[in-house]
Amino acid sequence: MSYRTNKAQQNLLNQFLSGHGVQLSEETLDKLYQFADLVVDTKEYGNLISAKDSEKFLSRHIADSLVPYIYMRQETRDERRENMPGSLSSLVCSEHASVLSSKRWADMGAGAGCPVFPLAIAMPNVQFYAVEPRHMRVNFMQMVKEKLHLDNLTVVGKRFETSGLTDLDFISCRALSTFENDWERAQVGLKRGGTFVTLKSFNNIAHLENDPKVHIQKYELPEEEQVYALVTRGNNE
Repeated sequence: MSYRTNKAQQNLLNQFLSGHGVQLSEETLDKLYQFADLVVDTKEYGNLISAKDSEKFLSRHIADSLVPYIYMRQETRDERRENMPGSLSSLVCSEHASVLSSKRWADMGAGAGCPVFPLAIAMPNVQFYAVEPRHMRVNFMQMVKEKLHLDNLTVVGKRFETSGLTDLDFISCRALSTFENDWERAQVGLKRGGTFVTLKSFNNIAHLENDPKVHIQKYELPEEEQVYALVTRGNNE
């Protein structure tokens, strides 16, 4: 069944978003559903996702991918967090297009496109770079970019360290390696004052809770038992 007609999964995603005070347009949601269908149904680029996860792609992977966008919106509405080191508050909400148009965001090890494609769909005024060295994944993402007409996204078929991307406002990754390793890899491209963003299982980053340089937001995903974490650190050194 297509995610464009899967009401149960659509409801779970929209309940998750509304629970965090976010309501996306029908056009944005439709692109997210199209992206989900392409990941789940496309076979010629190899095994992009497990059979188990293909049944809950909206509630698990799309919802998770949108967490940076969700918390970015919340932080921009909370004056108490305006100057918090390592937060996402410097990336303002989508209505401030003139500010967003100058932001550059790279995703390391983009794989099949999460979180970078959902983020690019939700934030069309940010320039995104999906960085991935595996040839078949690169070809898949390029095909999706063209099908969804994502002019604000560039697919880069290299390792991040050799991509040549520098002076980036944001660098992200999702379940790539340890926080420490991912942070170290990001250093070659993150501008001073930029922010590193990663999505992890909370159990894997619990040791960072008392680190003053790291900002952690715990969250839960629909019908998932474990606790997850959005972890950010500003490049202020």
